[in-house]
Amino acid sequence: MIEGIALERGHEVILKIDVDNRNTLTVEELKQADAAIEFTAPSSAVGNINFCLESGVPIVVGTTGWYEHLDAVKETTAKNNGSMVYATNFSVGVNILFAMNKQMAKWMNQYPEYAVKVEETHHTQKLDSPSGTAITLAEGILDNISRKKAWQKQDVSHSAPLADDILKIAYDRRDGVPGIHEVKYTSGIDEIRFSHEAFNRKGFALGAVLGAEFIVDKKGIYTAADMFGF
Repeated sequence: MIEGIALERGHEVILKIDVDNRNTLTVEELKQADAAIEFTAPSSAVGNINFCLESGVPIVVGTTGWYEHLDAVKETTAKNNGSMVYATNFSVGVNILFAMNKQMAKWMNQYPEYAVKVEETHHTQKLDSPSGTAITLAEGILDNISRKKAWQKQDVSHSAPLADDILKIAYDRRDGVPGIHEVKYTSGIDEIRFSHEAFNRKGFALGAVLGAEFIVDKKGIYTAADMFGF
């Protein structure tokens, strides 16, 4: 999908790297590219990121689940005067959801009678849980609702009660689901909910190509919020 969208937008794809040829990729080959797009797995993402940064090639990172290494990656970026844009989700719609979520949390901070939680559903091949998108939603809530201090994930089939200051992220894995994220505010008399459902993965692919167009002439680290102007 990324390749198809890149070609539609007038770009040329000069390298396609996967597990079968990653070990033979050279710096000289990589430097032919104006930007690299990285969608792999948490176990390989940091190595790929560092390889691009050290080669002087701007990189778009859509992989999630590696953020415990973010500080080290920031140091590598600064050391190499590199360029990177990363996001838990590059979908335009999801990034609109992120902005809405922060504003809603600011309003709902005034109404403690509403309990809040995040729910996410993905395909069974997704390697991390909860999703990076769900974590971003949770962080937007924690930054703006003072009664919540931390988030905790819980399989949707479990319903053990959590402490009042803990924000629940309920996750589910089902075959064939590209991604559904929902935020719920529930009181004794009503419920407010807003959600995003991806019908396919094309939105993620388009956002990644937009990320490459955005980062190619910049230096430093950026997020999708910077890219979309939020």
